[in-house]
Amino acid sequence: MRETHPSRETAGDSGSGLPQHRPGRAFVHDSGASGSGTPHRSDGRPPQTPRGARRPGLAGHPGTTPPVPGWPASLLLGSLSALFALITWQVAADGPLLRLDERVGESLFGRGPAALSQLFSDLGGVAVALPVLVCAIAYALWRGARRLPVYAALTMAAVPALVIPLKVATARQGPLTEAVNYYPSGHTATAAVAYGASALLLLGVPRPAWLRAWVPPAAAVLLTAATGVGLVLHGYHWPLDVLASWCLGPVLLAPLWWAGLRSRRRLREPLVTGRHG
Repeated sequence: MRETHPSRETAGDSGSGLPQHRPGRAFVHDSGASGSGTPHRSDGRPPQTPRGARRPGLAGHPGTTPPVPGWPASLLLGSLSALFALITWQVAADGPLLRLDERVGESLFGRGPAALSQLFSDLGGVAVALPVLVCAIAYALWRGARRLPVYAALTMAAVPALVIPLKVATARQGPLTEAVNYYPSGHTATAAVAYGASALLLLGVPRPAWLRAWVPPAAAVLLTAATGVGLVLHGYHWPLDVLASWCLGPVLLAPLWWAGLRSRRRLREPLVTGRHG
């Protein structure tokens, strides 16, 4: 270890001897080992940055913070929540938006092949959508996930807990019938949550190499959209009934989506450690 020049002593130092070496601390030279102005450790190794002091980078890299929903996702969820509240208010108050909705719905009823619109409508039934979610939950459990399947089941249970009271409170009459309690669309909400939760489960656990990451969410969106379109064209629901459930689905899925982000980050950590370790 090189001696420090006496002129470097501070006013608080006593005596003119060599500076005292502090245990566990290496001497730092002003110009560094290579004269570049960057401090280096005395043993020639690069300085180590404490994990807690590392700046957050891209998700999945060493030293990053756990992923949290950014402002684009928060803005989207906020916009969907606001639109859902607006539609619900118009339905409850029998506002002008409701009358426009009925005119649009009457112009769409009966359009397209009846068999196809019935098939699309059935995609939101419990007999179709729920088994898909059960299979996704079983696959996630088989792949070692524990929390994500619980979140998915709770999200699915939240659909009737929210939709049924809204149906009773608004008591909207359905198209082509005298019956009430049609707002919001339970079939559309079931499809959105069941297929959306299934996609998030597949993204949160190891999956086959042939299953691309974009396939599960794309399939969930297509199935949910087809359900809503079929319900309107077949005359089962007004357009606003379906639109409200389209808004409600992503809001209900937000906690599961955030938990899936954390799970995917943990899946990437062993790969990154193996590359840089």
